[in-house]
Amino acid sequence: MKTILHKADTRGHANHGWLDSHHSFSFGGYHNPERMNFGVLRVLNDDVVAQGMGFGKHRHDNMEIISIPLFGDLEHRDSVGNSTVIKEGDVQVMSAGTGIYHSEYNKNQDKEVRFLQIWLFPNQKNVQPRYDQISIENLKKRNQFYQVLSPNPDDDGVWVYQDAWFHLGDFDKGVETSYHLKRKGNGVYVFVLEGEATVNGEALQRRDGLGIWDTEQLSITTSGNTKILLMEVPMG
Repeated sequence: MKTILHKADTRGHANHGWLDSHHSFSFGGYHNPERMNFGVLRVLNDDVVAQGMGFGKHRHDNMEIISIPLFGDLEHRDSVGNSTVIKEGDVQVMSAGTGIYHSEYNKNQDKEVRFLQIWLFPNQKNVQPRYDQISIENLKKRNQFYQVLSPNPDDDGVWVYQDAWFHLGDFDKGVETSYHLKRKGNGVYVFVLEGEATVNGEALQRRDGLGIWDTEQLSITTSGNTKILLMEVPMG
């Protein structure tokens, strides 16, 4: 088993006034050659957007882009005709493929919006751009992990052009659980959204990240009310 630990306070940080962002991997003005990616996981940004502010129209291509709102409402518009609002309890995916323009704004003038922006390298290039979002409220299960993303359109959650599986978990204190990897050669990046947990013997706190590979399963024990995101991704 191999691991890499990224403590919360070692992440890159940029505060633009309207945007306060922490970067688990190199992004924008933050460049760390030892933190370029974890397998095909290229970007994990922990973003806070001020009231009524946001990202103007910009282009992406050949990237799987996932947004997971943690608080507030994020308004999305794109060049393939989508105009939607995503909120806590939703997951959004955009396959940029041959190229797509989009914008994202905090829909509200009275509260900030917090969300995770996650990029995966795809396993197919130059696909037709596509967009999807779902509510995961009916998938939630207390004290166990529930799937919110996979490679299969018929599985729970959204799907991506990659052999990746994402699971969320909301746990009480003292819960012991495990996660079995879906695909040989994959690794898991564990990101603690709230609370504390011990994962394969490593103590993690809020916003800590732990990459694990060359193993078949994870053992997890929570130390308080804890919310965890597991991102299983190919390492090659």
